[in-house]
Amino acid sequence: MQYTNTQDQVRILGISGSLRKASFSTAILRTLARKAAPLMLIDVMTLEEIPFYNEDLDRSPGSSAIARLKRSVVESDGVLIATPEYNHGIPGVLKNALDWTSRPAFQSCFRNKPVSIISSSLAFTGGVRAQYQLRETLIAMHAQLVMGPEVVIGGVHTKFADSEYNDETGLSFIMESLERLRVEALVRRTSMVAY
Repeated sequence: MQYTNTQDQVRILGISGSLRKASFSTAILRTLARKAAPLMLIDVMTLEEIPFYNEDLDRSPGSSAIARLKRSVVESDGVLIATPEYNHGIPGVLKNALDWTSRPAFQSCFRNKPVSIISSSLAFTGGVRAQYQLRETLIAMHAQLVMGPEVVIGGVHTKFADSEYNDETGLSFIMESLERLRVEALVRRTSMVAY
């Protein structure tokens, strides 16, 4: 399915699973935001302001940071999550944010939302275990995982120059994945209009 007119532009929320100031995950998202424009507008979000999940706090009016995160997911056409791997899994800060957005139960703002994942690590494995763990969580939240070859970036620290992801082969592969996300987002938008 090919899309060529100006209505092909999609708004993607890019969520970084790392809080580090010089985070590779955040830098990858920022590189992609520049490369993917104008067909994809990627709004990069970090999770510094998200409090620990506490069901006692999960009621109106609630945290403004949580409200902003949920609104950003709802208003996006799709979500792109970039995460490092910590101890064979996803960082606690990312799981925490997903726990907030999974509520209320069975009514998550991620429900039926197209989502793509990029995982990375200093090791050659590229965060594959984090990717699988993240997929499990997103499936439980009824997100629509975009199918295709998984994007994993091994030896991520060797693929940057001046805070810019500069692995051309890897970038080409990632852009193909982003195109699949864009198409899924457009299909979902079209189906929603039909109803």
